[in-house]
Amino acid sequence: MSTDFQRARQALGSRLRELRTEGSLTGRELAIRCGWPHSKISKLENGRQTATTEDLALWAEACGSPQTAEELHRRLSGLETHVQSRRRQLAGGHSALQEQSVLEYRETTTIRAYEATVIPGLFQTPDYARCLLVQNAELHQTPKDTEAAVRARMRRQEALYEPGKRYRVILWEGALHALSCPAEVLGGQLDRLAGIIGLDTVELGIIPLGAAMSITPKHGFWIFDEALVRVETMSTELRIDEPADVALYGRAWDRLHAAALHGPEAHRLLARVRHSLLAA
Repeated sequence: MSTDFQRARQALGSRLRELRTEGSLTGRELAIRCGWPHSKISKLENGRQTATTEDLALWAEACGSPQTAEELHRRLSGLETHVQSRRRQLAGGHSALQEQSVLEYRETTTIRAYEATVIPGLFQTPDYARCLLVQNAELHQTPKDTEAAVRARMRRQEALYEPGKRYRVILWEGALHALSCPAEVLGGQLDRLAGIIGLDTVELGIIPLGAAMSITPKHGFWIFDEALVRVETMSTELRIDEPADVALYGRAWDRLHAAALHGPEAHRLLARVRHSLLAA
């Protein structure tokens, strides 16, 4: 969890404690009024649990300060700008999240990205995307609006053909071998990557297995116009905009870029992986 997020959550907790004491309530009394276990009061006040909008409204009402609910909601919105629950994002299915990404990509001029385990959505074929979206819906137990999500993901790829855009993406070779879909689907996906290398807007680098590296990144990340970094975990999306942190990810990307193959060398690597897939 990011330090900035935790500090913001602790600050919200302090404000909640302040409202409780102003209402002359003990933690146990407030818990009874809200119908919660006493432990929840402690967790919220000490920044060990993230409140929901419903929690905040009930807290303000129980403390006799319903007028503070809007203020608390603003604090929560600022906190969630940086860390967003995947469960909440996907509550209505994957298509809405994909549509949001379409808008974000349209508003971005330059993206630098690194992925180690999966082909990025920006480069995916419909069949490859479909396999991953079905798997994610099952994992997160969210609505299976797969076809709508696939269509939205394909619309996002229209940005690849817009003049003035620049997509500088680095993949680890392991992502090219992962059979998260049938072999024939992966084969089509590798062909798609080979075709993308020729686009004017795309710079695709592949770090081969066994390459000498000066950094071992722990996760994939996307840098938007050198102003925002997005990192996805299993359950959370981090949105990092602190300049020093953005610069840190930029330096990490530079080191990964130095270890990657580009142009004809990347093309030959893709061909080798494609050949090994057919021979299996």
